[in-house]
Amino acid sequence: MSTDTAQLKQQAAAFAVEFVKSGMVVGLGHGSTAIIAIGLIAKKMEAGLLTDILGVPCSLQAEEEARKFNFPLATLEDRPVIDITIDGADEVDPKLNLIKGGGGALLREKIVAQASRREVIVVDESKFVKTLGEKRPVPVAVIPFGWHSQMAYLKSLGARVTARRNSNGSFFTTDQGNLILDCKFGPIKDCRQLAARIKERAGIVEHGLFLEMATDVIIAGARGVRHLKP
Repeated sequence: MSTDTAQLKQQAAAFAVEFVKSGMVVGLGHGSTAIIAIGLIAKKMEAGLLTDILGVPCSLQAEEEARKFNFPLATLEDRPVIDITIDGADEVDPKLNLIKGGGGALLREKIVAQASRREVIVVDESKFVKTLGEKRPVPVAVIPFGWHSQMAYLKSLGARVTARRNSNGSFFTTDQGNLILDCKFGPIKDCRQLAARIKERAGIVEHGLFLEMATDVIIAGARGVRHLKP
């Protein structure tokens, strides 16, 4: 990550954290920008600027980061309604639809997003695109059993499909033990139709198209921070 990109992520996260108020249940997103937000919230709690905050992590990584700051945590079973979630995205279009899952936590992220009153997405300007799929693949979580069949199905929908692997060549597995198939569709003409087609297939757990879920998108760029709403 370049110094400029790191600074933009910091700016976006700092802007979003201002939406957090004392007494809130906060969804703790996965990924570099969301992790920055966790640290900023923790600092405000330590300084006494925020009190009675509970965090619901979207991933084991987010939980681990939160524990480093002694961030009070809860589960969705404890707190089924979340006041605000701060999370990142791989791509954002002008309608504030998203591609998420570059970090592999798309299933938990979507569950937490659906439980949130406010879903705040923080990105740097490189993530803003005219059409979803321009730059990034759509991650699809599948169960390990019969995953080649799911790969063939996704190819039939027009994707170039790659099974995600770790740096040592082993298969990447999610916190739930699923595999990730990265599906390069190119610019997607009809995201809603594609999302429905993907979910038709048994063995596919979830996809990284987050449609009409973001209530706010914070974009940090060379000209400052923009706050977009649907």
